[in-house]
Amino acid sequence: MTDALPADVAEVLGALLGGDDPVHAALRDQVPHLRVYKRCTCGCGTAYFALDIAAVQPAPSGPGTKVVAEAPLYTETGECPGEVLIFAQAGYLSWLEVCSWSDDVEVTLAMAQQGLRP
Repeated sequence: MTDALPADVAEVLGALLGGDDPVHAALRDQVPHLRVYKRCTCGCGTAYFALDIAAVQPAPSGPGTKVVAEAPLYTETGECPGEVLIFAQAGYLSWLEVCSWSDDVEVTLAMAQQGLRP
């Protein structure tokens, strides 16, 4: 697949899948083969992936659907109104979800990007 990932998705995947964890390392190898085929229409930034599974190996995350990485989202005032999650199905990256725990604060992928930057 040659379509580049949107910068916001690529940045959050890179930040959450960093480190030495063997599952994260295998999932990072899948990123160049990902493309976003659908995004949530509410503006939150949730992205659903298409992956050329013939080009990559599955991560050792096990069967079924798993949350393979997650991070809380914080507002400027320190509130935590939601989180960002990365899901894999049978070891393959499947989607990145931005979820809200409150109807009072809109959570977005941009909020995740801000919170994950050093």
